[in-house]
Order: sequence, then structure tokens, then C-alpha cells
Amino acid sequence: MATDTDNTAMTEPEPAREVLEWADFADASRRLATMVKQSGFHPDVVIAIARGGLLLAGALSYALGTKNCGSINVEFYTGVDQRLPEPVLSGPMLDAPALAGKKVLVVDDVSDSGHTLALVVALLRDSALDSSAAEVRTATLYTKPRTVLVPDYTWRETDEWIVFPWSALPPVTV
Repeated sequence: MATDTDNTAMTEPEPAREVLEWADFADASRRLATMVKQSGFHPDVVIAIARGGLLLAGALSYALGTKNCGSINVEFYTGVDQRLPEPVLSGPMLDAPALAGKKVLVVDDVSDSGHTLALVVALLRDSALDSSAAEVRTATLYTKPRTVLVPDYTWRETDEWIVFPWSALPPVTV
């Protein structure tokens, strides 16, 4: 441990982590699909919040028998527990008018602050755009206690940093 007389830098402890394994992901996606079905909601389209929601959205669309899928790109996280001040939409943009009158399931990996989900839900419900979805529901693998938007369907609640199997390793370099 560093002291005031040491020249070594004090380091903050690593945040507690929850590790999601691929097998757990398979089970979680099936459980989420079951929750959606049991609620009586039958989405016309599943929209992934990219990038974290892409794999779950695909798994849910197959499990629900919903063939129409799409994605919306939102940047918020810049590193482990580091984020931009607000989520930012980035291209390519979602064809929101094509969702007019549809029942939409918006999917992400985690509702941490909830601001990303809230932004996308508000966009899809914006009747001023003349393209609002008939109904929008949300599904995530994880929900954090501090979220401003509690998803309609969630597999687990945690306050830990989550290590997902698709982002556990750094990008491939040559």
C-alpha cells in the first residue's frame, strides 16, 4: 500500500464484477423470451441498441419467432464505468418511420443509468415525428438499482460492473 512518503501512485480498487458466461447468456435469453410471451406481448419488431444489445436482440427475435429486427446505434460508455455526459445517437440511423403503428421490443444488455433506453424509447414514442410505434417495451439482461428506466423485462439486477462474453477480451490486433 502506498503512503505519503512513497513515490508510487495510489490506485483505486477495481470495481466488483459480475461475469456472464455464454451458457448463462443462452439461459437468460430464453428466460427473457418466456417473460415476454407470458406477458402477452407479441412484438412486430425487435430493435437492438448497438452494440451491447445486438446479440440479445438476435436471440430474443429467434426465441419469440419475430423475424423483423433492426438496430439503433447509441454511444454512451467510453470505458469501464466511464461514460459521456449524455447518450449520443450515431449513424447509420434507424428508419423510425417504418416502425409507425408497430409493437416494438427495444433490447439492450444493461439498463445502467437508463439514459440510453430512455432516449430510444422517447424517440420511438415521439408522436410529433408522425412515426411513433403503437407500443414500446424494453428488455435487458441486467438492471442496475440506480437506473432511471426500469425495463419491462429483465433477467437479473446487479450493482456490479458486468463482464459480457462478447466484450470480455480486447479487440483483435494483427
